[in-house]
Amino acid sequence: MRRVFLGIDCGTQSTKVVLRDHASGEIVAVGRAPHELVERDDGTREQDPAWWIDALRVAARDALRSEHFEIGGIGVSGQQHGLVCLDQSDRPVRAAKLWNDTTTALQCDELMRKLGGPSRVLQLIGNLILPGYTAPKIAWLIAHDPDAYARTARMCLPHDYLNLWLTGQFVTEPGDASGTAYFDVRARRYSDEVLAAIDERRDWKRTLPPVAPSISVAGTLRREAANALGLDEGIPVTAGGGDNMCAAIGCDIVADGPVAVSLGTSGTVFAYRDEPAVDPLGEAAAFCDSTGGWLPLAATLNCTSATEWARELFAMDHADVDAAIADGGAPGLAFLPYLSGERTPNRPRAAGVLAGLRPDHGRDAIIRAVFEGVTFGLAYAMDTLRRAGVAPTEVTLIGGGSASDAWSQLCADVFALPVMRPAIVEAAASGAARQAQWAVDGKRPALAIASAQRFEPRPRSELREAARRIAALRAIAGSSQL
Repeated sequence: MRRVFLGIDCGTQSTKVVLRDHASGEIVAVGRAPHELVERDDGTREQDPAWWIDALRVAARDALRSEHFEIGGIGVSGQQHGLVCLDQSDRPVRAAKLWNDTTTALQCDELMRKLGGPSRVLQLIGNLILPGYTAPKIAWLIAHDPDAYARTARMCLPHDYLNLWLTGQFVTEPGDASGTAYFDVRARRYSDEVLAAIDERRDWKRTLPPVAPSISVAGTLRREAANALGLDEGIPVTAGGGDNMCAAIGCDIVADGPVAVSLGTSGTVFAYRDEPAVDPLGEAAAFCDSTGGWLPLAATLNCTSATEWARELFAMDHADVDAAIADGGAPGLAFLPYLSGERTPNRPRAAGVLAGLRPDHGRDAIIRAVFEGVTFGLAYAMDTLRRAGVAPTEVTLIGGGSASDAWSQLCADVFALPVMRPAIVEAAASGAARQAQWAVDGKRPALAIASAQRFEPRPRSELREAARRIAALRAIAGSSQL
């Protein structure tokens, strides 16, 4: 039988399972299953962890349907920052609050004040405490759902929960843990001071999972999980990581070099560093990666979530959208894509803004303005990485949105950098599979040989004007929290 490694990515919209060939690194099978999402106008974004398990069952059997494989190991990637609360029997006590939940702005302010302000928090953990991170979710739970908090015996992140279900082992690793805002990224350990500020009476050593090395085997597949997935009991399961950390492994951001931009539900800009990289303003996240290094990263909450909203609003197919992007016709229009608030910059209460609208602006001009607004948001995020010491010379473009030639070219033009688009299938899931092989075999596996398309930047005066308009709207959002 062909020997493969199985990678899982539990995202916001779906769970993906890939099988990575041991010898070639090629992805030989993919399975997918969608998730529901609870959304409310107050910024709530939640999912029942049981939905992730159900989707994993479907996605795994989908990937395994075509032939028999020898599974050498399993790696799990999961959406970052989510809070999973478990009772004494490790059953979820409530829905998990997700990375894009923005209900915790007040708790962020309170925790930062309690800890001595932004400068002190950066000293303690290397990151600010922002809406979406895990720490303020716990404080929110104490204030708004005290019964659930009282029934909570253990807390973990989404990928930790899947590893617990797969192996019975309660464990995390530095990459995903570094996105909690109660983890010191320099020392790679939990911050006692931040945890005490959240709840000084709780036994956090019992509550939180121990931190294992990222490139390590966390446990083996237990019988019940094996039966549910159609696999053999005893397969090694590695420590895994957050989705951005695993995407970095999947597109080979595991050494100093290019900057990666992911066009997913959220947008992310990240790069590998072999030492902690802290943005002095705290806008870029100073994360650890999931190989033993660090992964400075800036995230925007509104990426394909905003572009798909616009596409569906006008009932357009993707070909029509690409034509609108390539046309370049959005004169005078500016779109601030803060439909779900924003993280970079930190604007949790902000809203989307379309400015400069006139009667001669049609559907295509509005679509173009939306894509420009999202892309300029990513350019802003890239500038935060420069403050952390990253010097981008080219961009590796990944994520579902990168399939668009027109958007890829727009990225090159806005970033003023060459854009490489490698043929990578499901970067986060394939990165989790690659990490699994790395841990089991004891050496870094080579990437599959794949073609890459290159987009050269074009100097365009209309984009300079668009950048000015977007910057003006961003400043207004900062002053009034639109």
